[in-house]
Amino acid sequence: MEAAGGTPEQSAEAMAMTMKNMLGLVCDPVAGLVEVPCVKRNALGASQAMISADMALAGIKSRIPCDEVIEAMYRVGLQMPSSLRETGEGGLAATPTGRAVQRKIFGLSPQEEREESE
Repeated sequence: MEAAGGTPEQSAEAMAMTMKNMLGLVCDPVAGLVEVPCVKRNALGASQAMISADMALAGIKSRIPCDEVIEAMYRVGLQMPSSLRETGEGGLAATPTGRAVQRKIFGLSPQEEREESE
């Protein structure tokens, strides 16, 4: 952002605009790996950051200040169930396809092994 001639204040505006759109995003790596869905999400986040930078350079400001967006993101993260916070236990990782990918790569999960032995 600053490399494009922006100020530190404009960088903070761009960050706030981008982070507001990612607030509460479920972190659900399939099989605990970053390939699905994280790689694509990171690419989309990067494109969103570029658009936010252009908007900030054009003088558009975030209604909520950057430091408040960061604090809100922290609070939202604390409120999310642990299954949605990079555990690979919820969201896309818990879909039938997500579980099939996990089994293909690693075999049965500990929970699945317990269920099969019962």
